[in-house]
Amino acid sequence: MNEIKIFSPATVANVSCGFDVLGFCLDSVGDEMVIRKIEKKGIYISHVEGFDLPYEAEKNVAGVSALAMYEAIDVDFGFEIEIYKNIKPGSGIGSSAASAVGSVFGMNELIGRPFNNTQLTEFAIKGEALASKCEHADNLAPALFGGFTLVKSVAPLKILELPTPSDLCATIIHPQIEIKTSESRGLLPNEVPLNDAITQWANLGSLVHALHTSDFDLMKSALTDVVVEPHRSKLIPLFNEVKEASLNAGALGAGISGSGPSIFTLSKGLEQANIVKEAMQSIYADSDIDFDIHVSKINTKGIKIIN
Repeated sequence: MNEIKIFSPATVANVSCGFDVLGFCLDSVGDEMVIRKIEKKGIYISHVEGFDLPYEAEKNVAGVSALAMYEAIDVDFGFEIEIYKNIKPGSGIGSSAASAVGSVFGMNELIGRPFNNTQLTEFAIKGEALASKCEHADNLAPALFGGFTLVKSVAPLKILELPTPSDLCATIIHPQIEIKTSESRGLLPNEVPLNDAITQWANLGSLVHALHTSDFDLMKSALTDVVVEPHRSKLIPLFNEVKEASLNAGALGAGISGSGPSIFTLSKGLEQANIVKEAMQSIYADSDIDFDIHVSKINTKGIKIIN
């Protein structure tokens, strides 16, 4: 096989109480990429569609992760990458992560899968760091593994796959403003009050248990962020109104997707997720802010070959 086409999914990171460690994979939105072997050694971005991204491999997230992997393999050929970008950069649903994992996943397939998903995540971290100015894997891991994942540690990299209740669905609204991950991180305090820290890790532990037991009542009480959301929500227009409307419409929880501006909700069942969709879009419909909205089952397979 000399060429492969893949679907690299969008993801939601943090999931309220799991800042920098927890994430889940979406099913209905993602990028498409084509990776092919070429005679000339090296990594080359040959086509970008959808958004204006650099063609220089060392300046492109997909290129940087590919270069990291290329240095670890001994081949007498190179790789060419085409990117069909459907996830808007700065949207908060893992745009840079989709690029970073897409290139290394495709390369790995073309050379016979010598690397496992954890090793691919390590390469992809290098690309993600180009966008966010730090190494973290909470978007990368669910994109590669699928479902819910928890990053136990980055050095050494340890990723835990968590179970996904079969009827859990997400609704994501993306107001058309851009928030850079690096800028959003700059808002966060270096110290957290002890009471807030205790609340946060109790919520995270409870959410992990709720995923294992499909306990939706526990999940509802656990989807609370007392550490990051109070700071980052100030950058997102109508955040509090959307959250309140979603919860009133029956959502299990609502929060900031990644660094924003997208807002995610989780619901029990697709019908309920669509009811929440109507509540969320009603808030922005009365504003002058353009938005996209997606309803998605949790993608338990992650990145996949489409051709």
